[in-house]
Amino acid sequence: MNTEEVIKLIINKAYEVRSHFVAGYLESVYKKALLIELRDAGLKVEDEVEMPVRYKGHIIGDFRADIVVEGCVIIELKAVAQLLPAHAIQLVNYLSVAGVDNGLLINFGAAERLEIKRKYRVYSPHS
Repeated sequence: MNTEEVIKLIINKAYEVRSHFVAGYLESVYKKALLIELRDAGLKVEDEVEMPVRYKGHIIGDFRADIVVEGCVIIELKAVAQLLPAHAIQLVNYLSVAGVDNGLLINFGAAERLEIKRKYRVYSPHS
């Protein structure tokens, strides 16, 4: 399965979860349901993946990716009334640190609909 097919499947499964759980639940509820859906679909799924942040060869911190799918997509989940620019920036930073090209920011908390934003790793000309 290529990356585009993985992304389409993730999005379909997110809509399936949202059809069962409307807005108002904790992020952890949506996350656990999405993990079940993705694993049941046969995808390799990692939960709470710790990734080090490096500076000049030194580890200076880390972050935890909510979900990594097939090693090629990082999913950042939210359950907030409205996504903020900081949420997208956070995901792009995660992609950069992890060396992963594709990310999905999925917000289950918006009252009217599921919000999904696709983000890409920003390439530095100095790397």
